[in-house]
Amino acid sequence: MPDDDTFANSAIPQGTQTLARGLQIVSAVAGGSTTLRAIVETTGVGRSSAHRMIQLLVQMGYLRHGSPGEFRLGPTLIEYGFTALNQDPLPVVARDSLEALAERTQDTIHLSVEDGESVLYLHKIPGTRGAEMRSRIGHRMPMTRTGVGKALLLGQEERWEQLFVTESPGADASAVEAFVKRMVGYTQDGATFDLEENEPGIRCVAAPVQDGSGEIVAGISLSATRPYMPKDRMQALVPVMKATAREISTKLGYKQS
Repeated sequence: MPDDDTFANSAIPQGTQTLARGLQIVSAVAGGSTTLRAIVETTGVGRSSAHRMIQLLVQMGYLRHGSPGEFRLGPTLIEYGFTALNQDPLPVVARDSLEALAERTQDTIHLSVEDGESVLYLHKIPGTRGAEMRSRIGHRMPMTRTGVGKALLLGQEERWEQLFVTESPGADASAVEAFVKRMVGYTQDGATFDLEENEPGIRCVAAPVQDGSGEIVAGISLSATRPYMPKDRMQALVPVMKATAREISTKLGYKQS
């Protein structure tokens, strides 16, 4: 079992080790390490230090007691999560456009950004038909296996191969080449597809959102189960998704040249 001196990381600024330990504990619980033993094993924080920090985190609402001997994320984090969403103008600016798209199509709509080389969902409108999808606000997904992740990568050719290899361990050269070829086509189309690469039976059409500088700052996607998303419908949705993305981009100050 690690002792109190086990936790060490040269990247952590001097004098902030205790804070870093507490944040690692919160991250560990969020990742599924919900018992004291699991938290210690995941973080490397000594058992006695971890116990004291957990008590403080529970007292401050960052964690809460779940089943006997287990911990869950606490109400303070829920409050801060909603505050963070409200401070980000993207969900606010995009809401009307996304709601209109959802009403028109009856399918699941997502608004996402890139965060730490993964897709982070900021907003979701569930569809009114077909199976419920596992995505949720705050959930992360791979960049190269999701339609919206690919939309966020448009125009970043130098990253395609590295990210695909990282997210698809064991992929051979032909798979890498095929992915890059698809991305070249998506770049020309200005929209991307997910052909059940991320979740079996779920297909998606996505498009990038740009800000006033022309940079891609978000992606929007429309997802449905295979019976509601044949390939001809996916093609027909490309101009619809691009128009919605352009509408949101305009609200963010983007001016098409």
